[in-house]
Amino acid sequence: MRHLYTVFFYAIVQLSCSINLLAQNKAADSSAFYSSVKTYVNPVLPGDHPDPTLLKVGNDFYYCGSTFHFNPYLPIYHSIDLVHWEVISRVLPSSKAGWVSDRPSGGIWQGAITYFYGSYWIYFSAGGQWFCKASSPVGPWSAPVKVNSNPNTGNLGYDNSIFIDDDGKPYMVIKDGQKVNRIHELGRDGQLTGSVINMDWVNARLQYSWAEGPVMCKRNGYYYYFPAGDVSGGQYVLRGSALTADSTKWERLGEFFKPITDSLAGFRRPNHIAAPFQLSDGTWWTIGQSYEKYIGNDWSGTGRQTALYQVIWEGDRPWGVAPTSQPILMPALPKSTIPWRSVKTDYFNDGKLGPWWHFLTKKASNSYSLTARKGWIRLTPDTNRTHLMQKETDHFYSVVTKVFLNAATSEAKAGIYLTNGNQKVFASLYSGYENGEKIIFKLDTATRAITNLAGNTVWLKLVRDQHLLNAFYSGDGKKWIRVGQPINAVKLDMAQPSFNSWVGTSVGLFAEGKLADFDFFVCKDGATWLPAAGYSNYFGVRQVDSKWGKVVTNTSAPGGWLMISGVELGTTSPSAIDILLSSKTSGYVEVWLDDLQGKLIAKIPFTNTGLNNWKVFTNHVNAVTGQHDVFIKFPPGQPSNTFIKSIKFSTN
Repeated sequence: MRHLYTVFFYAIVQLSCSINLLAQNKAADSSAFYSSVKTYVNPVLPGDHPDPTLLKVGNDFYYCGSTFHFNPYLPIYHSIDLVHWEVISRVLPSSKAGWVSDRPSGGIWQGAITYFYGSYWIYFSAGGQWFCKASSPVGPWSAPVKVNSNPNTGNLGYDNSIFIDDDGKPYMVIKDGQKVNRIHELGRDGQLTGSVINMDWVNARLQYSWAEGPVMCKRNGYYYYFPAGDVSGGQYVLRGSALTADSTKWERLGEFFKPITDSLAGFRRPNHIAAPFQLSDGTWWTIGQSYEKYIGNDWSGTGRQTALYQVIWEGDRPWGVAPTSQPILMPALPKSTIPWRSVKTDYFNDGKLGPWWHFLTKKASNSYSLTARKGWIRLTPDTNRTHLMQKETDHFYSVVTKVFLNAATSEAKAGIYLTNGNQKVFASLYSGYENGEKIIFKLDTATRAITNLAGNTVWLKLVRDQHLLNAFYSGDGKKWIRVGQPINAVKLDMAQPSFNSWVGTSVGLFAEGKLADFDFFVCKDGATWLPAAGYSNYFGVRQVDSKWGKVVTNTSAPGGWLMISGVELGTTSPSAIDILLSSKTSGYVEVWLDDLQGKLIAKIPFTNTGLNNWKVFTNHVNAVTGQHDVFIKFPPGQPSNTFIKSIKFSTN
């Protein structure tokens, strides 16, 4: 009974917090938040997205940031609502970046995207400052051009940004080391012009640690200069009455973000923000990075994830709204058809590799083929490991692939790969050979192995349930055999030396010792149980810790909802959907795809199971295939009476 009262108490707290966050829109019809998606939950760019810069051109938004050794370098993301983002291009392939080091933590830093004098530009640092130029963010992008410095300006540093003044003049906001902060105008050729504005006084006494990633904006005639602290956090702001090196014309305003009041907020030290910008409705926004750390739960290994924050003005003083775990009202922008940012499914049917993939070495970027076997991707290693990766975006998922490998020696391996930046800590599930053909599951010193009874072609499945990894294999993709006991991935997920080589965890495919073919890659398999607690967005619901793990319950009379992003339903439609729940009442839940006003694919009726009694309920699914964001809506009028554990899609 105490457990029920606890659930009810937190449900009330959750609803109150949601109402408070939405009070900024007093004219809003509160019932609309339960029947349509008007809120978001950070991060909007989950996974490794460090040093973000953002460009607004018309009704479109573009993001770029540091790539480090992930290549092809400098992916460009596009959005129309600031919440949903997709990769549309990559600026710099390995073939044009011969001088760039691909050692861990090397590569390319900064990735400042901007638009001036009729062109799009990306400025980045890699042994100096460089730029590429294009007529569209989709590209093609020009070959890199080095930015020339001079004795007065000095080294051009790294983590710079570009500020465009009201008269259209562009300026490079320069950062080099801890004490160099300078500003220099750019000409139509992208090179420095005029004289330098020396702002070294900004951090002369190390007031802001490294004072890195400085960005600027302008409002009401004031210039605003935003230095970050260091990689661990801290964001500050100065206000100037003129664009000048004269420190007496500038005022230090202190911390940029409001203090955090939500004890459940996981992204607690955002910084390295993009330059704040204004929308047509008068609101101001920015994006910023942060490591994910909860009390007693460290996800720093995922990397610096990027979140969307509103900027509130108190007179001429800007404040970033404090990070929160609660739903936040979306910006007043057009509705997007872009899915939530998730790891992408790939069936390798196109002749070109999708821009969502990356490699950890240049050699790997030239070690694959999409034509050697139609509908498959071939990875051909030399004496080392080769791989094909995406940025990990979730704490719950089920990676599935189908691999062909003729393993006859212990050197031959091919399968699923989950790794940190320098590949020193990694998990692998693979087909291999150890005194016979085996399926092997490893992380650090933990190893599980069983005899491969399927032959050269096998299906592999790696299931992540937060820090626990479970492994399976199959000969037909339907009947799965467990590969030993789970392995704890905390060592991979926690903070690591050199900040995980400055990048976050990647998930994908690998081969060693012998070429291997992969038929497809799925990260969030809809045919495997998907925990409801793995949602990316929600409203009017709450997670509850129970002895059965995390479950989700409704907290609102109109009926709350949750969204599980990037679920792959396959190339042939599933026939049914199953839901595992416990309820004190009878009712139904609705399942929608892509939006609460998208496609209703099922209503699943359920009966009173009694509290803490769990039962699977099933119903038919309307025909649907492909990768989708899946919304589950609770019935109205039953707050805290129904608890959902997980869902899955099935075929007869």
